[in-house]
Amino acid sequence: MPSMTRPILRRLAAVCVVAGSAGLLGAGPVRAGAGDVHLLTLDDIINPISVRYLERGIADAADEGAAAVLIELSTPGGLLEATQDLTGAMLNADVPVIVYVTPPGTHAASAGVFITMAGHVAAMAPSTRIGAATPVSGDGTEIPEDLARKIINDTVEYGRSIAEARDRNADWAEDAVRDADVVGANEAVEIEAVDLVAADRDELLEAIDGQTVTLRNGEVTLATAGAPVLELPMSPFEDVLMAISDPNIAVILLSLGSLGLYFELSAPGSFFPGIAGAIAIIIGLFSVGTLPINYAGLVLLLLGLALLGAEIWVASGGVLGIGGAIAFLLGSSLLIDDTQAPFLEVSRPLIYGITLALVAFSLVAVRAVMRARHRPVAIGGTDMLGSTAVMRGPASVYVEGELWSARAREGSQLPADGNVRVMGREGMTLIVEPLDGAGDTQQ
Repeated sequence: MPSMTRPILRRLAAVCVVAGSAGLLGAGPVRAGAGDVHLLTLDDIINPISVRYLERGIADAADEGAAAVLIELSTPGGLLEATQDLTGAMLNADVPVIVYVTPPGTHAASAGVFITMAGHVAAMAPSTRIGAATPVSGDGTEIPEDLARKIINDTVEYGRSIAEARDRNADWAEDAVRDADVVGANEAVEIEAVDLVAADRDELLEAIDGQTVTLRNGEVTLATAGAPVLELPMSPFEDVLMAISDPNIAVILLSLGSLGLYFELSAPGSFFPGIAGAIAIIIGLFSVGTLPINYAGLVLLLLGLALLGAEIWVASGGVLGIGGAIAFLLGSSLLIDDTQAPFLEVSRPLIYGITLALVAFSLVAVRAVMRARHRPVAIGGTDMLGSTAVMRGPASVYVEGELWSARAREGSQLPADGNVRVMGREGMTLIVEPLDGAGDTQQ
């Protein structure tokens, strides 16, 4: 198995396991007390799901009288709109928010810069780094010069306003946006981009104990040394949503959903493939909605799936199938706007594997359809002559597994019940005559 596909399979398995756990176990109660430090952890991208988790954690901590909220952060970045929602919640929080870039070797890149600097306390573990907050195009193309200037200037002002609100180095925040500047933990402290470097969580809480921070309602003195730390992970439901917020999962779900709909349309009445396919497509579209999408890629991907399905019902000689495969390949490759999120991509082996599987399915289905179209008529033709039928009403007979209209042959009468012999056919009406004696009865 290619090494690139293993993380995808693990994440897909995690979706199933977490979904099952959520249904069977639910989220157990967490005992919180006034004066606790509420620990939130984010080691993934910044998207609407992760922001919802952090915003909820900050609000709950304020309601429960927590001493502080500690966000342990490691992120390659994320969506700017979601980041603005989160920093707004942090700047207006009624509880001290501490952001700690950890563990060693990780970073707070792009959107992570703004989140770190928005904390009342910003700390980093040794060997971590922060920076590279330059905005990029949302559709994968180069930004026109005039528009680029507007976007850069707006983001610079956004970064500077956060830094100034927390009395940090606004000039470096501007450099992180304009020049994609990146600094390590010690340098970040020297230039006053963050407050301190701490080797671990306990050292951090000990170091900031007694520090005064300013909330909307006034100043608060931190009492964190020795305070109980209450770990608050994502809920099972949020875990599922984060697990499916992956471009590989989105492509898998859309492909499986399309196959389910193809099966349902090919054999109406089976229900399960259609229901499962519709659910998979809806979840796949939700997954797409949490990602930085190149919409041209999404349209190409959906067009490819549609053309591959159309090949089953339209005798195009493979033209639709080939076009669908090309559109699916291009759409999957372009699905993620890698200029906005270069750390996200659809696995190339996954794209090729799904494309081959869809093409193979289309070819098998097309061959089955073509065989059925060229098969000689087996019901209702001359092969029915001489067959025994059963009367099912005054003018209906049951023969060869089907119900037919019937009339008596000239010179005979239809019996009320019993068996008759098929002597001919006119359109959709069979010409029959009564059997002499007992015949084989069909049930």
